[in-house]
Amino acid sequence: MKRSVAIAPLSREHHLTLLLVRLLKKNAAEYAGLPKTAGDKIKYALQQYKDHIKDHFHKEEVILSKAKDCHPEINNLAVEIFEEHKQLDSLFKTLAASADEVVAMNDLASTLEEHIRKEERFLFPLLEKHCSKELLHEFHMFLH
Repeated sequence: MKRSVAIAPLSREHHLTLLLVRLLKKNAAEYAGLPKTAGDKIKYALQQYKDHIKDHFHKEEVILSKAKDCHPEINNLAVEIFEEHKQLDSLFKTLAASADEVVAMNDLASTLEEHIRKEERFLFPLLEKHCSKELLHEFHMFLH
């Protein structure tokens, strides 16, 4: 799906995170150049979280804070998104300490995938439809 230039950077970041989702899923295929053992996958996931995903969540939260009055559906989704960010933060933080690494990785992957799909299928189209051109331009400037 083609995104407006205002939202496109977030959508591109989702693509990279979906690659992590595939890596963490139970019985995941091996990917050239990516970790193969559970321990190495966890280290990689935590590094991705630290280097990219945490910042991505912050960007989304800033945008949602600015878009809060654009439409009631955006407000409702924003509440869900903020809660999911907290839940995902917790899943990342407890990943390395899990008694069953495979289950923990799969749970994180499933939750992260559902979260991304919600944003791509529902939140981003609502932002593009209901936010003013000026606000979308502000998003664009913030993300670049």
